[in-house]
Amino acid sequence: MAYRLLHVSDLHAGPPFSSTIAEQLARQARDLAPDLLVISGDFVQRADIPAQWRTITAYLKTLPTPQLVVPGNHDVPLYNVFQRLFTPYRPYRRHISPDLNPVFTAPGLVVVGACSAHGLTLDGGRISARQATALRTIFARYGPEVCKVAAWHHPVVDSPDLHKRRAISAGPSAMGLLASCGVDLLLCGHVHTGYVGQTSTFAPTLARDTIICQSGTSTSTRGYGPERGKNSFNLITINEQAIQISQQIYSPEAGAFVPATERSFPRYTALPA
Repeated sequence: MAYRLLHVSDLHAGPPFSSTIAEQLARQARDLAPDLLVISGDFVQRADIPAQWRTITAYLKTLPTPQLVVPGNHDVPLYNVFQRLFTPYRPYRRHISPDLNPVFTAPGLVVVGACSAHGLTLDGGRISARQATALRTIFARYGPEVCKVAAWHHPVVDSPDLHKRRAISAGPSAMGLLASCGVDLLLCGHVHTGYVGQTSTFAPTLARDTIICQSGTSTSTRGYGPERGKNSFNLITINEQAIQISQQIYSPEAGAFVPATERSFPRYTALPA
């Protein structure tokens, strides 16, 4: 069993969207031919503007399939307050996917998406009690030999390279949820800078570790922190022994995304009691 996942995030169709970077990303994505493309939210800059949805839906057709996608906070209307509060996902469901919590399965692999964005705050995110129950139910169907991957928009911890709090609300509980579900790998975005680490760094008392794989903005000009003005995505290889993550950064000199850092993690290492 071996799989290749391509993880992109924070596309931001609209004024920050770079068509040059986006076209190169699409070319490389097609060449890589991943078994699954995961997009962890923020498809548009402003969900109130129909033209941005048209741009991103056209662009998604240039990317490889299958795709597992989850919404981000920018995919919820900002100016239409009524819609933001009562039907926040209507544009996303219409233009991107009707499924806010999608599931992808293959022999030895399950990837489960969860919508961490909502209309009650401009930037924050959360996993509801109902979603937590659903995640536990889905992941419980699969044994320890199956690699379990979760995908949502907001990170569970604040990036060490940024000084602004951007993590999901109740981050420790979210990390506990991942541990209780036996999740090997979390894919997320939101903060526009890449990060690869482990939950044990932030919550050493957890009974099980989860790899955190955060993507920077893949196609916009809004990179932050060490990725200010940069674009990135993650290439993930999963086999029976290890999970390997290659962070790819766009190089203007090369005119392409090139490997920046490489990390390899053994498949599930239980933490000492």
